Amino acid sequence: MKLLYAEDERNMAEAVYDVLVYNNYLVDVVYDGEDALEYALNDKYDGIILDIMMPKLSGIEVLKAIREKGITTPVLLLTAKSDIEDKIQGLDMGADDYLTKPFSMGELMARVRAMLRRKDEYTPSIIEFKDISLNILNYELTCKDKKVILTKNEYQVMELLMLNKDIYIASETIFIRIWGYDSDADIGIVWVYISYLRKHLKELDSEVNIVAKRNVGYRLE
Repeated sequence: MKLLYAEDERNMAEAVYDVLVYNNYLVDVVYDGEDALEYALNDKYDGIILDIMMPKLSGIEVLKAIREKGITTPVLLLTAKSDIEDKIQGLDMGADDYLTKPFSMGELMARVRAMLRRKDEYTPSIIEFKDISLNILNYELTCKDKKVILTKNEYQVMELLMLNKDIYIASETIFIRIWGYDSDADIGIVWVYISYLRKHLKELDSEVNIVAKRNVGYRLE
């Protein structure tokens, strides 16, 4: 597994790096927040370890930036501060765990292993595809400087398409996921909401479209 480790204290960084490598992890080490953000955006990691107090960008700022880009990689925050507000802020931004310095290497490794077990559980608040973004908190679909607020069912259909953007999703699958087995609605309602979403994408002047493949389903292109 490959980890990104950002720590401005060189001695600490070297010690942690040695322990991670000894435990068979591949590790990229950086020493400030700007490099941490650049590496996180341009490479694929199984986990990220961020010191909160770093030059150029703090660990919190790096975390916020990568979550806004839709990067779901689990993040463990490290800090010398024991202030509960730091912990709350980090967790609210999408951190998976929090470890206060000083810590034992055994505890660090336990936190890393736990973090990696949860690697697929985080869902970002902003989902992106091409020139559109979908805010899961307020149902806002955005393209450049234009935006539209979706209804609940419009949002649910769009979220499903954006989270599965590389595959066709059958009408039956959409219907069951959104309306459920016990719904009184007809499966034709799926086409109705696909039509609504196509109109919204046109209103936003998006390059994205919802394409249909006969007897297969729908996907974004």
